[in-house]
Amino acid sequence: MAKDKKGIIQSIKDIIPGFIVSLAVALASMFIAQFVPKLGAATIAIFLGMIVGNLFFKQKVFIKGYKFSETDLLSYSIVLLGATLSVSTLIELGVGGFAFIILQMTITIVAALLIGKKLGFSQNFRFLMASGNAVCGSSAIGAVAPVIDADDDEKGIAITIVNVSGIVLMFLLPLISGILYNHEAMKTSAMIGGTLQSVGQVVASGAMVNEQVKDLSTIFKILRVIMLVVVVLVFGHLKHKTNEEIIEEEIVAEKRGRVKVPWYVIGFFITCALFSLNIITPEVSAFCKALSNKFEIIALAAIGLKVNVKELMRQGKKVSMYAVGIGLVQIISAITLIALLIRK
Repeated sequence: MAKDKKGIIQSIKDIIPGFIVSLAVALASMFIAQFVPKLGAATIAIFLGMIVGNLFFKQKVFIKGYKFSETDLLSYSIVLLGATLSVSTLIELGVGGFAFIILQMTITIVAALLIGKKLGFSQNFRFLMASGNAVCGSSAIGAVAPVIDADDDEKGIAITIVNVSGIVLMFLLPLISGILYNHEAMKTSAMIGGTLQSVGQVVASGAMVNEQVKDLSTIFKILRVIMLVVVVLVFGHLKHKTNEEIIEEEIVAEKRGRVKVPWYVIGFFITCALFSLNIITPEVSAFCKALSNKFEIIALAAIGLKVNVKELMRQGKKVSMYAVGIGLVQIISAITLIALLIRK
């Protein structure tokens, strides 16, 4: 018991430095946003975080706090977001929205496998790249890796390149959607939520447009996260494994702390249901929205602080070609599918 208590205290101590920097950047962003409201605190937090992080606060002592601020606070933000959306909002996505996600994910997976094969990458690496780009970045890679027996080097490189390409697309997609759709909410949200790799990148990119796009993009992204189980099973079967073997490997990996279960998805749907049933009152919903926004800005500041500009410039030519190839396919397929399936 005493050891557990010491471990918790040490974990808190490890988190504090990076959390304080993230909080400071978030507060500064909220202050600056009062003078440039069109830019918004969320967008300012990302860019200010990138500047501050690369110039002053990139030391190892801050990393755990940045990770907590990005991952944990963003998860809480998503759960709180559910308390502000009714089931009718999810229904608004319609059959077209659900079909868009399924087809977009399928095209991304097929493209990642074919492009990777053409460039001469191993099957395991192709599977990791396919899952990371199609579903939810690092979390998907962590879930698929034990099932396909990928080694740590393959996993590490895949996580790096998926995150790097996601950061580039995070800034690029709002520009593309502005040109194509004039930031019309549903189509812009489908583009961002159906393409970007991590939940944090989706929230950040959506926030660069407006609040409605950020919320709808998150819903599109949550639909992709739900499909992680299917992707894990498919890749497991492609490696000639049974359902029982796949599930057993997932359980072992989770016990080792290698897989992050997306608990916030369950939390999101629970709070969404409670709000739809009027159990969560409008007053409580308004409080949840305000708190969700604050957590989100701190998380976005942490995302900015974690961006390593040198790492963006350092990627090898072959791996960069792989990432660019997948990214182009995702953008082209998203534009095509949105034209066919998404209505205003």
